[in-house]
Amino acid sequence: MKKHLKKYLWTFVVVAIVAVAVLAALAVRGLMNMGADDRTVSGARPKAVTGAGVDRECVGTRPVDSLPHAYDDDSPLEPLERVVARIDKLAHAHRYASVYTGLALDEDSRSLDVWRVPSAAFDDEVCGSVVKGVTVRLRDADVDRKTLDALAERVGDDMRRWDGTFQMREVGVDERGFVRVGVDDPDTARPIVEKAYGAENGRYIRVEHVDQASALTG
Repeated sequence: MKKHLKKYLWTFVVVAIVAVAVLAALAVRGLMNMGADDRTVSGARPKAVTGAGVDRECVGTRPVDSLPHAYDDDSPLEPLERVVARIDKLAHAHRYASVYTGLALDEDSRSLDVWRVPSAAFDDEVCGSVVKGVTVRLRDADVDRKTLDALAERVGDDMRRWDGTFQMREVGVDERGFVRVGVDDPDTARPIVEKAYGAENGRYIRVEHVDQASALTG
């Protein structure tokens, strides 16, 4: 996130298009647990998610070396990191701007969960990029990352709007397809926030309790 909420004391945190350019970098550098800008999956859930809701699962078959390095240097990349970098590139492609939502990764199991608006073309490209030793699970979402980023920024601009009624402490995009709004009093805040941003946007806002604002990273 490049916006530090001006002179406000409260922090506007992104909870990732990815955008993933920074997520991929963080993954490669071993800092997958947090994000560094408004395109990054931040903080929320670095572990891949198991269970119901998987639309398609792809087990890698292509050689690891068939995917290029993510960076100009010669540092080695593990299979999982190569796939993250490839999905990052797809997420930035204009043709998938209205498709990609977010991802979560699990180093231990070498797996990724990718949320996206259903798209056969995107799914085929992702699955075709999975190398041996890596598994990708594709999960349905109904909103793209750019829309969520814009909504999170709009909510973040109102960080002090309801001071005296409740305290808004965090705002961030969750890779699963919603904007997380952390407040001190969710029962008071929830109807106010949902009304302020309308029914359509309210579908993508989750108001939750947080004890205190998180420090901005990066």
